[in-house]
Amino acid sequence: MAIQGIESMIQQLQQTALQAGNQSSKANEGHADFAAEMRSALDKISETQTSARQQAQDFELGKPGIALNDVMVDLQKSSISMQMGIQVRNKLVSAYSDIMNMQL
Repeated sequence: MAIQGIESMIQQLQQTALQAGNQSSKANEGHADFAAEMRSALDKISETQTSARQQAQDFELGKPGIALNDVMVDLQKSSISMQMGIQVRNKLVSAYSDIMNMQL
């Protein structure tokens, strides 16, 4: 489950970075690629949600070895990670807007 619009925002940020400086499209060794880090974080959020949903479904079906408290904790972790992802997206959009509104 990806957050809508994050892919286009990442592409715009990459294009702006390429236009602003002498950066190549390849990341330097030892430096983290921002888009890859964002994609990794979104994949982790998606994985957490999928796992929590699967565990809840297994509990509902009565599969042995799944306790209600584990299901509730995993669902809360999933919810909190999604909220964090939304807040990070909001901060990125705000920062992008601030940069685009700067006068040169």
